[in-house]
Amino acid sequence: MRALAVLFALVALALPSATGAGSNFTVYAAASLTEVFPKIDSKPRFSFAGSDQLALQIRQGAPVDVYAAASPRYTQLLYQDGLVGKPVTFAKNRLIVIVPKSNPANIHSVYDLGKSGVKVVIGDQGVPIGSYTRQLLDALGIKDAVLRNVVSQETDVKGIVAKVALGEADAGFVYRTDAKPVSAKVEKIFLPFWAQPPVRYQIAIVSSTPRKVEARAFIRQVLSKRGRMLLRRAGFGLPRKKH
Repeated sequence: MRALAVLFALVALALPSATGAGSNFTVYAAASLTEVFPKIDSKPRFSFAGSDQLALQIRQGAPVDVYAAASPRYTQLLYQDGLVGKPVTFAKNRLIVIVPKSNPANIHSVYDLGKSGVKVVIGDQGVPIGSYTRQLLDALGIKDAVLRNVVSQETDVKGIVAKVALGEADAGFVYRTDAKPVSAKVEKIFLPFWAQPPVRYQIAIVSSTPRKVEARAFIRQVLSKRGRMLLRRAGFGLPRKKH
């Protein structure tokens, strides 16, 4: 029964999630913020998923107050179209490779991912983690070799984490912050710093919200000394604070 419970918990990582009891104030946020945002403020209703999915829902008129994405691409496009206010960069991240604890494919370097028979899981090209992964592989010169071994392309980073933690793949590309919650199930393989794409998180108020006061207050919490401390503890990098 314990093993079954662990299995269900890991599978749940792969699904878009909503948290927050009885709150009308809604924050859409990238899946990689699932653990840290409720620690910064537990009151909002959170919906965590791929940044591209959430941006599309905003375009379709979803009732949301604040949007936080794992790539400036989505916030900036929404801003240009008048759907959100001016975005603010609040966090940074890096990519790593995770493998199951047992490491059945004997992977010790990113270059091992091009070997025949290795099962790799990555993000879909339209989601930030998928785009960042392809940029990194291109910089390393191993994009074609690794993509040949891809067995699944996930719609958000939690889907990648779940598949590797469950042993359904030999390796997956995730943000370094996503390995912490499953540290008992996976091992981390670090990637060359020079090949890392610039991973930037941006947050903005949705233009249609009737709760702009609450939205500004939430963003202030994210940017506050306490918010930055919690982000750093979760493994995020921080942009320089403007004075």
